[in-house]
Amino acid sequence: MFNRIMKRGQKKPSKPEVIEAPMATSAPAANVIVNHASRAPTAAPQPAAPPPVPPNPGVVEVLPQLKDISLSERHVVFIRKVQVCCFMFDFTDTMKSAREKEIKRQTITELIDFVQSGSCKMNEVMQDEMVKMIAFNIFRSLPPAPHENTGATGGDPEEEEMYMDPTWPHLQLVYELLLRYVVSSETDTRVAKRYLDHSFISKLFDLFDSEDLREKEYLKTILHRIYGRFMVHRPFIRNEMNNIFFRFIFETERYGGVGELLEILGSIINGFALPMKEEHKLFLVRALIPLHKPKTIASYHNQLSYCVTQFVEKDFRLADIVIRGVLKCWPITNCGKEVLFIGELEEILEVTQSLEFQRCMVPLFKQIGRSINSPHFQVAERALFWWNNEHIVGLIAEHRHAILPIIFDALEKNVQNHWNQAINGLSSNVRRMFLEMDCDLFEECQRQYEEREAKAEELQEKRLSIWKRLEEVAAASS
Repeated sequence: MFNRIMKRGQKKPSKPEVIEAPMATSAPAANVIVNHASRAPTAAPQPAAPPPVPPNPGVVEVLPQLKDISLSERHVVFIRKVQVCCFMFDFTDTMKSAREKEIKRQTITELIDFVQSGSCKMNEVMQDEMVKMIAFNIFRSLPPAPHENTGATGGDPEEEEMYMDPTWPHLQLVYELLLRYVVSSETDTRVAKRYLDHSFISKLFDLFDSEDLREKEYLKTILHRIYGRFMVHRPFIRNEMNNIFFRFIFETERYGGVGELLEILGSIINGFALPMKEEHKLFLVRALIPLHKPKTIASYHNQLSYCVTQFVEKDFRLADIVIRGVLKCWPITNCGKEVLFIGELEEILEVTQSLEFQRCMVPLFKQIGRSINSPHFQVAERALFWWNNEHIVGLIAEHRHAILPIIFDALEKNVQNHWNQAINGLSSNVRRMFLEMDCDLFEECQRQYEEREAKAEELQEKRLSIWKRLEEVAAASS
């Protein structure tokens, strides 16, 4: 059987030319070349034009397996197999071109096994052709997001159905091939960087706008691996993240991969050397802290909070900058966002030292006092839960002479007037903790509070008496 396949390949030399045709046609070839140019601002829309796919089933050739080919001929058959994978099909119709799709699937699977096994070191031509094929398959126009179809300002991921790309079974194999190529010990990064260049990486960032979460997971893993192996690309990747965050914060507030990029960034921050470079501190101040502003923060807040906390863990002197930055972005009417912020500040305070805490405690606890008095019980509850954290209680006890006068009024008003019984109880517990910490300070704060309340009541009585006299004068003159 093997001899017949080989003889058929020798008798019909025209077939490899037919396979190479898609690479030579104007639309696919131009697209592949642009993917590896140094600058390609107009390359992204090109995949929207469907490549010419011959309907003839005989065009896609069944080639012998690479393991059955001699080493001298293996690179030639490898390139022919890569070219077979450059044919594009309509995956919305499962019955259309079923045979050709199966041939392509088996071919990509074989290429994955070949790259993963490392049985044959790929030369530069093989790597170039393979990366071109990967780029040709994955770089494409993405369908609009559901909220773009309806004209809404944004989508709630919990209410929307998960989008399942019909081409994913095919795309997954291509992504797997790219991942195996990146992580393979046989891949020489000094050679591969010419093919996985800045243009290629920039287009990977564009694909994070995909609505398919499975694709985002692969993109996240691949980009992280590229960052880890290709040191020459690290500054570019960080700069690209910076630019994406800037566009998201200050221009569009629309980008599907913010959470995934922050996950990658969390791992990157963890590897920062000390003392931390000024470049990284600027990234924190100019990109990460302003990411607290967008309305859609709930979709990526966990990852953002982790990144910010990582910075403070790396350099405790950044705590004051981070806390003041979060306070500047504090929401006025969004209670859900306020709950997230209070939780994030608690995590930051857990790694904050006393000296840095002292610098920001006054504006911090002025805001916490307002949160304690919030009519939204979840906001008030989340703020009062701070007193369940031993490290934070230790910081508060150390600086109680400055903190208790700030929040005493809020605690007293909650105990007397808050509509939620649970908040009454929590406020009473916090009040009791301060009483046990420093009885004299507590009594002094209570005395001052009673004086302020008496003055306020006296002022209110004066206002009422003035209004009453005005009403009497108005009645007499009429």
